[in-house]
This record gives sequence, structure tokens and C-alpha cells, in this order.
Amino acid sequence: LGIMHGATPDEHTWPITFSYAIGKYSTKGGMKAGFLFSLGFTIQRAFLTTLGFIGLAAIYKEYNLDGPVYFVVGIVMAIAGSYILKGRYLHLPIDKLLHSEEHTEKAERTEIRDVPLKMTIVHGLVAGFGFGAYASIITFVLAPMLPSIWYAPLPGVMFGLGTMTMQIIFGAIFANVMRAKKLSEDDIKYIGRMSAGRTLYYGGIVFSLVGILVMLLPSIDNWAISTGNPIPNLNAIDLGFLLVITVVGGVGIASILMSYREVKRAKMKEEKSSPVTK
Repeated sequence: LGIMHGATPDEHTWPITFSYAIGKYSTKGGMKAGFLFSLGFTIQRAFLTTLGFIGLAAIYKEYNLDGPVYFVVGIVMAIAGSYILKGRYLHLPIDKLLHSEEHTEKAERTEIRDVPLKMTIVHGLVAGFGFGAYASIITFVLAPMLPSIWYAPLPGVMFGLGTMTMQIIFGAIFANVMRAKKLSEDDIKYIGRMSAGRTLYYGGIVFSLVGILVMLLPSIDNWAISTGNPIPNLNAIDLGFLLVITVVGGVGIASILMSYREVKRAKMKEEKSSPVTK
């Protein structure tokens, strides 16, 4: 179940792993992003199945927590994105006022903060409170069948490890998106960090707005168009699926293309400004 959960487009996993992984621009960094996110997610899932065993998880049957979870996940995403972009926003105007001679496009790139991978653990803990078909099975079906409370965390742990396996794989793939373009290390670093910052920041805003909308109009969280596919996360086009498409397919891809064009424009300016040698 965990492997299937990690392999299918889920709004609680893909947008976050994608955002952090592209910012690390390497297989190792992407795998680390997937691992750390899933670590927090696994801890929360173990806690959730324990609640399921003792009956306290019934709160999910009484209240729709998707709205608050979307909102908090969005806030954490926006904070992380703001941190990455902070150097670019705050430092550059000072450089311009001081007329720094080294204020070049290349220098601008170095001011972007590194992607804070430790935040992925926080994201995993928060996102784990999201609830779907897979969570329902491990919480309300598997957990109550266990012989004692000491075994209650195991379904959550195993589910988290399965999700972790797929998120590490996808993290490695996402992190290598730009290497296909055969760009320099500095260019890849700039594109990765800028794309991660923008995806986290603007994707976080989208998540928070959707969270507020779900809290105000809970009925829209039940909207879905069946696809006829029996696999959860692929069985319907719903709000969660649209969130994945919007953040990863919309904001994420647009951020990569925007950053890539910035690099190309910078290279063209450098070529025009550099003296022609014979």
C-alpha cells in the first residue's frame, strides 16, 4: 500500500518532494529530500495507526481535516520558499545602491539560499495528517486487527517505508530534470534553487487558498469525476489530483522554464558584453 501511495500522484507527497528535490539538483540530494520528507510522514503515520487502534482516529469520520491540512502545508511551503528566495529579494537592491562592480547576473545567483532540507521533515509530519483511501485502510481496517497497542504503529511504519521507497526514487528523478539540458553546474544550481523557491512559495499560496476554500465550502472536497481506474489516487479527478497538477505541472514546470530562460538571457548578455577576440 505504501509503495502504491508513493507511486501515484498524491497532493500530500508529490508537490513537496518535487519542490525540494529540484532544488538539490543531484541524484543524492533528490534522494535525501524524498527520504527526509518520508521520515516525517512515517512518524506521523505510525502515530495515526496507533490512534486507529485505540479508537481516537474516529475524529476523521466526524470532521473533514483536509482544509486545515492544506492550509498548514501551504504555509510551511511558503515559508520555505521565502527562505530560499530571501537573499535575492533583500540583498540585490543594496548591491545596486552601492553600485557594486561585481553585481553581475552570475553574482545574483549566488545570493539565493540553499534549499532547507530539514524543513522536509516538518512537511512530512504536517502532510501526514491528510487523509485518503490508503490512510483509511491502514487506520480503520488494519490497525484495529492487531493483537496489542505495541503493534499498532507497525502498519503506519510499513506504509511510511513503502511511501519512502517511491519518494526517494521520484526525488532522484525530479532532481535530475535539468541535467538533461547539459548545463553548467552553476546554471543547474541557479535553476534548481530558483525553481524550488518559486514552486514552494507560489505552490504554498495555492495550497493555503485551497485549504481556506475547503474550510469555507467543505462540500467541494467531495467533488470528483470517476476515471474508472480502481487504484486510489488514480480512480478520480478530484481536488487533490488537481492540486498535484497545478503545483507540480503548473507552478513547478513554469518555474523551471522561467529560471531556464533567465539563464539563457544572462548568457546572451555576457556574450554581447564580452570583447570579441581574434
